[in-house]
Amino acid sequence: MSRVVAMAEEKKEMKIVKLNFAEDFVLSGVAAVTSKTASAPIERIKMVVQNQDEMIKQGRLETPFKGIVDCTQWIMKNEGFAAFWRSNFTNCIRYFPTQALNFSFKGQVKGMSTFKPTKTDSYAVKLSKNIAAGGLAGGGSLLFVYSLDYARTRLANDMKGKGGERQFTGIVDVYRKTLASDGIAGLYRGFVISFIGIFIYRGFYFGLYDTVMPILGENTPVYVRFAVGWIVTVAAGLASYPIDTIRRRMMMTSGTGAQYNGSLDCAVQIMKGEGVSSFFKGAGANILRGVAGAGVLAGFDVVQDFYVKTVYGPDCKSAGISGGG
Repeated sequence: MSRVVAMAEEKKEMKIVKLNFAEDFVLSGVAAVTSKTASAPIERIKMVVQNQDEMIKQGRLETPFKGIVDCTQWIMKNEGFAAFWRSNFTNCIRYFPTQALNFSFKGQVKGMSTFKPTKTDSYAVKLSKNIAAGGLAGGGSLLFVYSLDYARTRLANDMKGKGGERQFTGIVDVYRKTLASDGIAGLYRGFVISFIGIFIYRGFYFGLYDTVMPILGENTPVYVRFAVGWIVTVAAGLASYPIDTIRRRMMMTSGTGAQYNGSLDCAVQIMKGEGVSSFFKGAGANILRGVAGAGVLAGFDVVQDFYVKTVYGPDCKSAGISGGG
């Protein structure tokens, strides 16, 4: 009995440590970079399959891929193993300004009385406020980092030609050539539909998550919560995937002289010329990417706890990373 009491007392004495902004920023950054690097090959395959029709139009790809396996084999044969990580550096550095801006914008938006939830708010009102606040914060961040996402898209879809040549030598070359041909507008092609996509994704994500989790109860095992979180992420990703396709297809037209007349024109042309299935090309790889990324982040809790115990003492426990990926 005394041993049980001692264990209970020991458990009560565990100190909860709330990481400061710098610690949270660095640790969540390490988690994001690790996750993105682990899933980079799947991410590149997804974007190539997703945008292959645009590359065929531009004459940069001869024939369409039969699927993600065929695309994987082509990249391995023609570009080599390291090519699966092409554009990963840009994707990783994009995270840090995004994270810093998210913290800043979230604080500003949540400080507005319009978005503060009250006790009298219904579930629908709370959900709407959450989606609106998160969407505006995400949109504010997107305004500053969109060009990096553009550069990543162009580098990922820069396939080697017959002579081994590429269109871009790196991220700086993407900026230089785009600004020379299209100006600043070329770096922001597809921005409006991307901004709208944030609200659709968050709407599906929080709508599904907040509906399912209360049904499961508070004592739900971690692995079940992880599985539910992944399923909800995949469902929200699929719901907003056509928007992702439209925005990336619009990005691919910068510097070609054959731009779409807006996102609606892009959607209509894809529908007429390629059919509805083209909006979901690469979606299978996107689901696999979610597994790889989520798996790495799930294991990162061990690293976080190790950091807290090393820096703050063995009797301390982390309150969790508050940042996002």
